[in-house]
Amino acid sequence: MKKLIISMLVALPVCVMAANKTSVTITDLNNNVLTQNIERNLSALITELNSAWEESRNPNWKQCRQWADDRTCNSLSMLWENSIFRCTEEEVVEIGMQSYGGEYEVRNIPFIFTSDGRDEYHEAAVTFNNRGLVTSFRMMISTTLYRKVIEQGEDVRDYRQRNMILKYTEDFRTAYEQHDLDFMNKIFSEDALIITGKVIKVAPTKENNFQSTKVQYSKQDKKTYLKNLKAVFAANKRIKVSFDKIKVERHPIEEDFYGVTLHQGYSSDRYSDEGWLFLLWDFRDQDNPMIHVRTWQPDTNPFTKQKIKEEDIFSLADCDL
Repeated sequence: MKKLIISMLVALPVCVMAANKTSVTITDLNNNVLTQNIERNLSALITELNSAWEESRNPNWKQCRQWADDRTCNSLSMLWENSIFRCTEEEVVEIGMQSYGGEYEVRNIPFIFTSDGRDEYHEAAVTFNNRGLVTSFRMMISTTLYRKVIEQGEDVRDYRQRNMILKYTEDFRTAYEQHDLDFMNKIFSEDALIITGKVIKVAPTKENNFQSTKVQYSKQDKKTYLKNLKAVFAANKRIKVSFDKIKVERHPIEEDFYGVTLHQGYSSDRYSDEGWLFLLWDFRDQDNPMIHVRTWQPDTNPFTKQKIKEEDIFSLADCDL
């Protein structure tokens, strides 16, 4: 009996380690060396995240730099500060795809994010360079939305820029969860027009048709917007952003300009709403695309209590280029 107990105790750490391990298999890449590098690096990175979650510690970010570049490790670190996460699957099998700029992408990696005792399921998209090093980790939009946007590509250039829009949309969403002010500073042009809005409670009176809520809009320049966003990040540990609808329009004449309309769900420790987010993207500099216009409208008209009509949603047609 004593020998049996000792054997069980010796075997226990191995079982714990096995439970933390996630093995990744990548298909459809016609490069065996690259495939093996991606599989090894992503498996090791996820397994370290799993172990950190299990052991109630921070991941070893220095060690993670064996498998991911500095920017990605910093990004994961910011994400971890607000919500710890792990993959509960022992094996993940996904398709590898060639992305733009000589990079490769794997999507649909399942994770459980834990914040304030609550678990939420999210899927991640991971990008790699031509050596298989992780160069990006971001929260995905749904596969249905992704395919819808890609399938509307009219030519090679349009297809490439739609890919970039989807990646930046996912980066944009992830930046809120990470409280990544540097990313927001990078993507907005210096002369950006930014219109924010929030739904606030008011006292019902005859003058406001006895409404209990109204939308408060604010027109801001980039500097003011980032200052206010910094305060929002500081006041809220948890910020969740989701997109369940997306419409991408290419300008009929200025083909490097795109209007992106997103139905956004926003929730934080102190505030939540649903509404329509519009972004005017400029891809004239392919390496540094910029947002020139950002607007937000509520999902529901606070006076009529009706869903806002499609023709009343800000779009590319409202932009004077």
